[in-house]
Amino acid sequence: MKAIFVTLGCKVNQYETQILQERFAKAGIESAGEGEMAALCVVNSCTVTASGDKKTRQMLRRLKRQNPGAVMVLTGCYPQAFPQEAAALEEADIITGSTNRSGLLELVQAFLQNHQRIVQIIPHQKGEAFEKMSASRFLERTRAFVKIQDGCDRYCAYCIIPYARGPVRSKPILDVVAELKTLAIQGYQEVVLVGINLPCYGKDLGLRLIDAVEAACGVEGIRRIRLGSLEPELLTAEDLRRLADQPKFCPQFHLSLQSGCDRTLKEMNRHYDSAEYRRIVEDIRRAFENPSITTDIMVGFPGETEEDFCRSAAFAREIGLAKAHVFAYSVRQGTRAADRQDQVPQQVKEARSARLIQVTDQTRRAFLQTQVGREEEVLFETTETPYGVEGYTPNYTPVCVSCEEDLRGQLRRVKIIAALNDRCLGELI
Repeated sequence: MKAIFVTLGCKVNQYETQILQERFAKAGIESAGEGEMAALCVVNSCTVTASGDKKTRQMLRRLKRQNPGAVMVLTGCYPQAFPQEAAALEEADIITGSTNRSGLLELVQAFLQNHQRIVQIIPHQKGEAFEKMSASRFLERTRAFVKIQDGCDRYCAYCIIPYARGPVRSKPILDVVAELKTLAIQGYQEVVLVGINLPCYGKDLGLRLIDAVEAACGVEGIRRIRLGSLEPELLTAEDLRRLADQPKFCPQFHLSLQSGCDRTLKEMNRHYDSAEYRRIVEDIRRAFENPSITTDIMVGFPGETEEDFCRSAAFAREIGLAKAHVFAYSVRQGTRAADRQDQVPQQVKEARSARLIQVTDQTRRAFLQTQVGREEEVLFETTETPYGVEGYTPNYTPVCVSCEEDLRGQLRRVKIIAALNDRCLGELI
């Protein structure tokens, strides 16, 4: 029996799909090759935006057309946040949420026996434990993603994720170490620790994120440890000092900003202001040599004025971001911001997005210029670029080297000799 697994959304979703693929493979249900028909289709959904829900529905219908007669499974955040809406999707034979992934195989086996539609969306519960799961392989040859945290209790005004992902819960340290040891044996040299609200790691265990990082850095065979997206206000100066003491830790900090305007941040129910964000960035730059600061910035949040936007853009320029994902606010039903009457017109949001992208493109180019002349260790990953084989430095600067040798999977010293708009060029030392 062949299965198609489709992931929509974040790295946590990708990790969880990998877990499902491994569990199904152990039961004799292998992943279908490209263009191959399947008897089972699993869509792991995202519900961060309404457009994400639309993509989920479109994907279900497309897979149904392309694989007539296949068992269709919808799982993940969309059904968890909007169970009635998801249950109404006739294309899906089995519908589950973001809990109890270990039980999905049994649900598929039950459906194959009696062909009775299954809707099993288990609500999140206060005090629930981290669902035990670990991966041993990934499609990428050099980098693995390990989920160590789930859930969020921040309740930003625009975000549905606390409802989709439930309370904060953390993977025990011993389980983190065991998973990384398995990945090291498989040849992975870099591991990215990910979560829904990663700096909340350990809140339920009496630990902090730094404890997990230090344990991960102690695993032999793993050469690099990197962190996923971070809520900035949860990083303390002491955390940064301890991180800087770890030679394996990669100084790339994706600090979610959302807005550089204090009034907008307050309206969003973010838990910091621009002064605190600036202080954290300054602490990082004092603690680390050559770190990078990357982020996400939203434009067009309800009530955002032209003055608010200009303040946000000026702050992004001031911080000197290495890279930013700029996106327009979209109404997410079920959140407080969706009910506001002062929605920003779509054309205004699009214009502001374009203007802010110009700003962050400039800071990106300026950052890349600061890398020229440096000698860095690059983990090479792919040859599919016009500039040769590409890899990443510890601060996640992409560097391309023209070389006939297959460098994929190798860590090599490189001198950075030039900066382009979105990557650097280097030569092997």
